[in-house]
Amino acid sequence: MIALRYVYVVLLALWLGGMVALGGLAAPATFAVLQQEHPDTGRTLAGQVFGETLKRFHVASYVVAALLLASLLGMAALGSKPAGFETRFAIIVAMLLVSLYSGKSVSPTIERMQKEIGGPVAALPTDDPRRSQFGRLHALSTALMLVNVAGALVLIYWEARRGA
Repeated sequence: MIALRYVYVVLLALWLGGMVALGGLAAPATFAVLQQEHPDTGRTLAGQVFGETLKRFHVASYVVAALLLASLLGMAALGSKPAGFETRFAIIVAMLLVSLYSGKSVSPTIERMQKEIGGPVAALPTDDPRRSQFGRLHALSTALMLVNVAGALVLIYWEARRGA
């Protein structure tokens, strides 16, 4: 039982840590370095690099979510049902659905737009509808990541509170 709980906590830490590392470290660093080194194409290259990184992270998040669900189900099957089992299960499922929506719908749409535009979105005229659509999609992608960060924080708090 302790092994399943340990795996559960490690998976939550990995998922949360990955999201924070991507949004707080990888994206800003990628854009800053590539824009500085390649003023003409750096922003586009950074978008491609970060897009690929995010694509891989989405796959990892699907696997982590499945393993979290399996760990939680295992804890319920091998011992007494964990406190708040249904709520925790629902949060993980919701986080998985958010990741799937982001990875299978939002991110591919952003990638298609970038290819169609063929250069930096910021170079588009301010009244170009693609520019505002891209901005909305980028904001949605960020909001979806923040929803999952919040979900992970709630689940980690739940575990920390339980252990106290």
